[in-house]
Amino acid sequence: MKSFFRMSYPYILWIGIFIVAPMLMILLYALTTAGNSTLTFQFTLDNFAKFFSDPDYMRILLISLRIALLTTVFCLLIGYPAALFIANLSDRMQTLMTLLLTLPMWINMLLKTYAWRGILLNFDFTSELKVFIGMVYDFLPFMIIQIHTAIAKLDPNLLIAAHDLGANRLKSFLKVTLPLSIPGIISGITLVFLPAVSSFVIPKMLGGGDYVLIGNLIEMYFLQTGDWNIGSAISLIMAIVIITAMWATKKLDRSAQED
Repeated sequence: MKSFFRMSYPYILWIGIFIVAPMLMILLYALTTAGNSTLTFQFTLDNFAKFFSDPDYMRILLISLRIALLTTVFCLLIGYPAALFIANLSDRMQTLMTLLLTLPMWINMLLKTYAWRGILLNFDFTSELKVFIGMVYDFLPFMIIQIHTAIAKLDPNLLIAAHDLGANRLKSFLKVTLPLSIPGIISGITLVFLPAVSSFVIPKMLGGGDYVLIGNLIEMYFLQTGDWNIGSAISLIMAIVIITAMWATKKLDRSAQED
């Protein structure tokens, strides 16, 4: 047992260097004032107070949550019927459709966004609509794959039993397929909402600089203004939002499994 535990040492070291240490640095910057030396730190909560007291920051946060929620709902409305359709195909066709679905994911997201930028230049859409289209395109496969995996694992005998008991196709779907696929729905929601709420590449490229989300605000403070303290505070706020969303979806998943 100890030998197996020793095998985890490289992963623990990797997590410590590339995850824990950066998070501690962000926490330190968020709780200190600008211009600190390595020996003297002035701790403050002004960075957080500035975010919550500025109506523009709160507006950007609400816009980010709204576009992420709309993207998630739209991906679910499209993704569930698509996943159900794929799950009802033969095993060979399911493999082919899954391959075609994941094929665009092999391409760098920046290249795909550039392609959409060229396409959408020909249409007189608003910046928000362009960003919405880009997000749905990029995150839809995550929703479909998760739901398809959940539906494909269902025992077909359950649907046969429901049919024998007098349930039509609609009732079989509502009473059997839909409840048992809820874990896949929740996983899909998590994989779509979390990257959508913190996205900055898609809004920056498709929004033309007119549509700023919380991810763009963090990028601005880190790369343009150089105010890492405010940027770190906003990053921590977003981390809390994301952790809260993960906790809520996990709780819903547990409730669905218990039911």
